[in-house]
Amino acid sequence: MDTSRKTGFADRLSAAAEARKALLERAARAKAAAESPEAIERRAAREAVRQARAARDAERKAARAAEQARQAAALAAAQAAEAAARAAALEAAKEAAEREYAERIAREAAEEAEKQAARDARYAARKARKRKGR
Repeated sequence: MDTSRKTGFADRLSAAAEARKALLERAARAKAAAESPEAIERRAAREAVRQARAARDAERKAARAAEQARQAAALAAAQAAEAAARAAALEAAKEAAEREYAERIAREAAEEAEKQAARDARYAARKARKRKGR
């Protein structure tokens, strides 16, 4: 406030009243501008853009969820196949071990039978020699 020209109390009151009046006029102009058809159209356009963006976001989230579900299913299938392959390999190894055990038992039994036959032959030969010597 310029003190050289307005120094009285009435001058200060009138200046304050003018300032309030100017502020109310600016608020009224802003309110009118906000309620104008152009402003309403701009708000509607912004709302449409916001809704379209939300729809795109929802589509992306759905696509991402579907992709994650597909990957999870593929992983589960791969794990199931791997587990089945491990089980089959374990069963094959078990059968091979059982077959090898049976072959070893049969081989040992055959060797034992050969040894028994050789002992029996030696025993019979010894008996024959004793009888022959009499």
